[in-house]
Amino acid sequence: MKRRPYFLITVLILGYAFFYVPIASMIFYSFNKSRLATVWGGFSTEWYGKLVENQQVLDAAWLSLRIAFLSATVATILGTMAGMALARFARFRGRTLFSGLVSAPLVMPEVITGISLVLFFIGLEYLIGWPNGRGFTTITLAHITFSLSYVTVVVQSRLTSMDRSVEEAAMDLGSKPLRVLFDVTLPIIAPAIVAGWLLAFTLSLDDVVITAFTNGPGTTTLPLYIFSKVRLGVTPDMNALATIIVLLVGSGVAIAGWIMYRAEKKRERDVQMAIAANK
Repeated sequence: MKRRPYFLITVLILGYAFFYVPIASMIFYSFNKSRLATVWGGFSTEWYGKLVENQQVLDAAWLSLRIAFLSATVATILGTMAGMALARFARFRGRTLFSGLVSAPLVMPEVITGISLVLFFIGLEYLIGWPNGRGFTTITLAHITFSLSYVTVVVQSRLTSMDRSVEEAAMDLGSKPLRVLFDVTLPIIAPAIVAGWLLAFTLSLDDVVITAFTNGPGTTTLPLYIFSKVRLGVTPDMNALATIIVLLVGSGVAIAGWIMYRAEKKRERDVQMAIAANK
């Protein structure tokens, strides 16, 4: 009889509890009627209603979503190209420098990144007059800068482990390199691209330090708004706001996972049908 690894199961349960019990308690206290965040005063949904009526929260959330969507999209496009260059071209002039520049934001403290970016934007404005102050544009460019590296790592790792014989077979059948890229390569690495976009979107939506350096008047993002509020103490409305964010992000990840799962199953069925047809 196979012995069960009770120690590993216990460690796994404790690990999940360490991460998710605080989130569950936050969701529980978001329905608290009391004004004190940690004192239960009965079940109520009034804090969710107050959030809808809070125009500052709505403006900050809309700004954060726009910045996150735009920065994640641009970072995914640039990161995919950078990942393909690093994975497919083993040697080219400046490869070491290029790889180092791409990987630098992964290991550099966010404070240093924020200071360097704000100095860069100030110098750029002094030289050419753009950007005109700090705001939406500077925050978006800053988020693209640091999230680009994460997308590059995800896409590069997927391309490195990919079986290139499929691409070679497509070219043997007469497909041009550009056609192979869009018909073979990109569909195969699509899960990695989607994962990179979701990672970049989450990082942008969550960032505080770099955003604090690059934002300006009237561009308070949701993380900055939450940070300024919790400095005075956690309130039930912040629990409600955090609960909504957790549910939205969790739903997005679940939907993306389901779409990628179906796409992968469809690809496996197509491969099996192609193999059966050639027999």
